This record gives sequence, C-alpha cells and structure tokens, in this order.
Amino acid sequence: MSRRHLPTALALLAALTLAWYLVYTQYLVRQMRRDAVIHSRIYVRILAGLNDPSDKAPLKTLLDLSGEVQQLGIPIIVTDDDGIPAYAANLPFAANLDDDADVRRVQEYARKLGQTNRPIVEPGLGTTYFGDPPTVRALRWVPWLQVGALAGLLVAAWWMVRHNQRTERERIWAAMARESAHQMGTPLSSLAGWVEILRLPAEEREGMATLPAVAAEMEADLDRLEKVARRFEWIGRPVQKDAVDPRTLLRVLERYVRVRLPHLGRSVSLLVDTPDDVPPVEGNSILLEWALENLVKNALDALAGSGGSIHVTADARDDKRVSIRVADDGPGVSAAVRSTLFEPGVSTKKGGWGVGLSLARRIVEDVHGGRLVLMPTEKGATFEMILPRAD
Repeated sequence: MSRRHLPTALALLAALTLAWYLVYTQYLVRQMRRDAVIHSRIYVRILAGLNDPSDKAPLKTLLDLSGEVQQLGIPIIVTDDDGIPAYAANLPFAANLDDDADVRRVQEYARKLGQTNRPIVEPGLGTTYFGDPPTVRALRWVPWLQVGALAGLLVAAWWMVRHNQRTERERIWAAMARESAHQMGTPLSSLAGWVEILRLPAEEREGMATLPAVAAEMEADLDRLEKVARRFEWIGRPVQKDAVDPRTLLRVLERYVRVRLPHLGRSVSLLVDTPDDVPPVEGNSILLEWALENLVKNALDALAGSGGSIHVTADARDDKRVSIRVADDGPGVSAAVRSTLFEPGVSTKKGGWGVGLSLARRIVEDVHGGRLVLMPTEKGATFEMILPRAD
C-alpha cells in the first residue's frame, strides 16, 4: 500500500470499527430488553405463587423460577455444607454431578465464581455461587471498542493532517519554483534580446540602441536577477531589517511595473500617491518590494481583458504604524473565497497556483509583524498592508 492511500485506509478502518461498535451496542440493547422480560416474568411467577392456595404451589413456583433463571444465562452452583455441588446451571461446560471428575471440575469453577462475586450462604441450604450474566460479560468489550474506534479515528486524523501538510508543502514548493522561474524569466529574456542586438553589425544596430544604453539596460536586468536571488535567500532565514522609506520603495515598484502595463486595447493605468511626510517603516526592502509586486500583479490579473486603474497609496495610520494600500477598480473578490484568499493554493484565476497572496501575507505578518487584509469595498479590491514604523 502506498503512503498516499494509508490515511484513507486508516479512516476506513476507524469507520468500520465505529460501525461495529454501533452494531454491538444494538445487540446489547436487545439482550438487556430480553433480560428485562425475563425479570418481569420472574416477578409475575412469584406473585402467582403467593396467590395460589394449593399445596403444590411453592414447588411449582420454584420449578418455574429455576427455569426462568436458567434463561438468564447466569452460571449458578449450589453446594451443600460440605462443599459438594448439589445443583448447577448455565455452566460453560457439560458436567455430570454423579461423576467425581466432573464434581471436582465444578468445585474448581465454583471457586472462580466466588472470586468474582461473593457467594450467598444460607444456613441449612448451603452456599450459592453465581457469575455474571451474558450481558455484563458483553459490556466488558464496549470500552475496548470505544478506545479502538477513538484511537483509529485519531491515528487516521493525524495521518490525514500529515498527508495534507505534505501535499501543501509540495504544492507550495512547486508554486515557488514556478514563481522563481517567472521572476527570473523576464530579465533573462531581456538579456537574451540585448545580446542579440549586440551581435548585430554596428550599422544595423545604429537605429536601435547605443552601446551605453544597452549596457544600462543589461545592468538593470542583472540587478533584477540579483534582487530575485536575494529574495529567495531570505526564505527560512533570519531577516535583516532597516528603516525603509515607503516613497523610495514605491518609486522602485512603480518603475518596475509601469513598463509592464498593457497599453493596447484594454489599457491599465497606475497611480502612485505618497505624501512627503510618510515616516519610514522597519523592514526589509527586498521582501517588502516582493510583497507589493505580488499585490500589484494580483490587481493586474483582475483587470486583464477589461482594463482599469490601480491606485497605490501610503500614509501614516497612527503614531506606530504605516499603511500602504493597493486598490483596483476590477470585478473584486467573491464572498466565497474571501475567508481563504490568503491560504496557499487558493487562486481566483484559472490555472493560478495561489502562492502570491499567501507569500505576501507571510512577508508582512510573519517576517515584519504587520498585517495584510482585504478591505471591504463596494467596487474592486483594496489590499491594505500595515507595517510598524521605524524608531
């Protein structure tokens, strides 16, 4: 059996144990009802014997009661004053009280019954040993069935949680691999284009770009690749934090995004509004820029095919926090995914990996101790990033 099927097998085993427990308890209920009927008949026969004026009534009543007691299945052994068995019923083995070997076997069984239940001693009648009725013996298995079902469910739940965690990690790693390929793909393709231009003869390259311009663009692409590499270096490591100016952060973001905005057909406009008095935040500029890029990319995906505008603002929320908002006037986020939007694997677009928003929240909340929320809006979607101010 493969590891992926083990949680299902454990859950099935726990369900079967629970089903057997339900069937078994129903069997016990039927047995207890049967015993209740027999007890009622015993009570009726005693009343009938007391009201019967005939001389044979006591003997007849005792015989009837003996038959009813045998139906209860309770093992009973009556011995005389010398310990010799005179009567036995419902023994777990066949015994002839006229056989010496069987008598010794019945006496040994009587001692075992006496260890379980205190025997009843009646002067002149002898000693009565009795055991537990079948219903009581059956009830002893109920706690074990309960513990078994609970243990099976707990083990199945534990394996299912582990399986889901493993699956989620694999999905996250696959999404991160795709994200890294996407992050590096743009500057690499740009560098490949500049290399092709440099290979052209000087007379053909004259109308395209000068060597200093090509060198500047290649330097920008290399800087982008270095930044992407440094982003992934910070994953799973202590993050170095400094005072980060939101205006500088948003200017870098604007420069990167603006050249990638669609301008043909359904165009998208970008407006970045940052007052001069916005205080610096405490954080890592590389990771914060990554989180903001993911928010802007999410807005671009929402506006794809329809066009619209993206508005990025920053201001001081209070004396201790700074707010950065990314708003778009697209179709917004449906109520069905609002509560799970930031979970890994959740995506509002077809074929999406659902890693951008979860990564942005992890950067903001886990790394920087801030908050990333989807604000309630009548139109479009507005994400608010709340970060602590730098001392």
